[in-house]
Amino acid sequence: MTTSASTRKRIGIIVRDLSRRYLPEGDLHAGETALAKIVAETEDPFKVLISTILSQRTRDEMTEIASRQLFSKYETPAELAAADAGDVERLIKPVGFYRQKARQIVSVSRTLLDRYQGTVPRTYEELIELPQVGPKTANCVLVYGFGVPRIPTDTHVHRVSNRLGLVRTKTPEATERRLMRIVPKEYWLHINELFIRFGKDLCRPIGPRCPQCSFTSFCRFYPRTKWSRDARRRRDKTARR
Repeated sequence: MTTSASTRKRIGIIVRDLSRRYLPEGDLHAGETALAKIVAETEDPFKVLISTILSQRTRDEMTEIASRQLFSKYETPAELAAADAGDVERLIKPVGFYRQKARQIVSVSRTLLDRYQGTVPRTYEELIELPQVGPKTANCVLVYGFGVPRIPTDTHVHRVSNRLGLVRTKTPEATERRLMRIVPKEYWLHINELFIRFGKDLCRPIGPRCPQCSFTSFCRFYPRTKWSRDARRRRDKTARR
């Protein structure tokens, strides 16, 4: 499926505007998400992998706290593979489902030792075969751990993409596939960081800040908001005068 000129133009407007707002230097190391901060501090794909697992169904702030606590004691696959699950649970307790995630990160650490001598693989196909690693986690490792262009798609990316009319999809997985078809590859590396920041800052799931947004002229969601209805009433009132 080809991408229309209008869609390409819209994507360019969105990425340029959000880049000026959230990544003015064009460097992912300057990002504000938990994963971007880990990259800036360590540039360690293993820590990106573990932090992404911790981030599942968890707020970014809690992911950052749990990651720092965990890595203050366990920094390598070998250390985590030999760790006591109860101790790992204690360290990552700020995240949701911490008991389940403690078992997961010990398991994935052991798998890395068994299959890859403790090195995180750098292909999507290998990453997706690791225990507890799905498409979003694999793509996060590629983007934040190795600088490989992909489009990790979480609920923020899914919501923003649908609201702005870039896609019409029901799941983050479908959104990821569609975005990778329509978004120029030169933008892939930053899409996750930009859309997450935008989704937390302005395009919130509840209480979006539409009056502060630059994209209301083509946003699919905006016409259903109170601000759009108020604007239409003002225009109608002016037209009747």
